[in-house]
Amino acid sequence: MQILNRLEEARSLDGVAEKLQAVVTAVAKPRRLRDLLHGTYVGHAVHPVLVQLPVGAFMSAAVLDLVPGAHKAATTLIGVGTAATAPAVAAGWVDWSQLTKDRQRVGLVHAAANAVAITLYGASLVARLRGGSGRALSYTGLTVAGLGAYLGGHLSYARGAGVSHAATELTRVPSAWTSVGPLAELPTGKPVVRTVGDVPVLLWRDGDQVTAMIERCSHAGGPLGEGEVTAEGCVVCPWHGSTFRLRDGVVVHGPASANQPLLRVRVTGGDVEVAQP
Repeated sequence: MQILNRLEEARSLDGVAEKLQAVVTAVAKPRRLRDLLHGTYVGHAVHPVLVQLPVGAFMSAAVLDLVPGAHKAATTLIGVGTAATAPAVAAGWVDWSQLTKDRQRVGLVHAAANAVAITLYGASLVARLRGGSGRALSYTGLTVAGLGAYLGGHLSYARGAGVSHAATELTRVPSAWTSVGPLAELPTGKPVVRTVGDVPVLLWRDGDQVTAMIERCSHAGGPLGEGEVTAEGCVVCPWHGSTFRLRDGVVVHGPASANQPLLRVRVTGGDVEVAQP
């Protein structure tokens, strides 16, 4: 853990990170491409899903390499796994480009370890196709890939990369109905932020209908209450540009992949009340 803490504080990596971020941003400039790679269309990040194919293929090949007569099958799996890394790498780089500096530093080493692992597997595949064993190269690649996977797990579970930062806010909203003020005080067509307990909530009124969503952006916790409202009735996070539909919290554009959580809303005696779903 001390090594990881030092890695997160390694500002010497920032120069490389900034150059790579500029390259990734330029290559993945089309919004639809970015949304696809972020997982906006499926509701959660796709990078962890895409890595399952190469990881599964490499792990299976490692087992088959221990089985007599299964060398050809192991070679086929290594070929499949090596080819399947391309979409996983693309999604990973796009997600990485929208992380904070401390997480980008860890992400760089994560990517470097995986690049070494893929190179080793590629060399193993070439050796196998030329009649060699290639086992030592593939097992070394699996070991290095394990290090990369450990860093990826640290990014996700310890540093919250790719998780919804709004989900934890939802659990802190009172389960009982709580007043957020009179309906007459909510302007139509303009979002308003109210605090429920200690959780900021974004309120959107359309006539007599009110939508209440967690105000903290699901992508990185940005303040949606400070974001721009589009003509299509969406709010744009001021930090990274994630766009959510105000009437139902649906994510329209990434880098967010999760919808904004909504609260239950009712109007009683002219007073607007909200509660956990």
